[in-house]
Amino acid sequence: MAFTDVETAQVHEAVTSDPTGEDLCKLGILYSTGQGGEVDYVEAHKWFNLAALMGSEPAKYYRQEISDQMSTFEVASAQRAAREWLSTRH
Repeated sequence: MAFTDVETAQVHEAVTSDPTGEDLCKLGILYSTGQGGEVDYVEAHKWFNLAALMGSEPAKYYRQEISDQMSTFEVASAQRAAREWLSTRH
């Protein structure tokens, strides 16, 4: 799935306001595919994890897919980053 520059900007904007699970899943896709930068599985996992918490079924699938390519340390780092992001939202 490819995103236009406008869609990429919209996703980043949504994350700073009131994101949906779909927004967070899209951000995970951006990081997992390297669209607009380098591939970053830790960051992608973080966003997929947060999207999954919001009920996104695709995010659950994508999170598992990239987890298989990550070390235990990387997964733990992503989970920690997701918790930190959640703590700043409340």
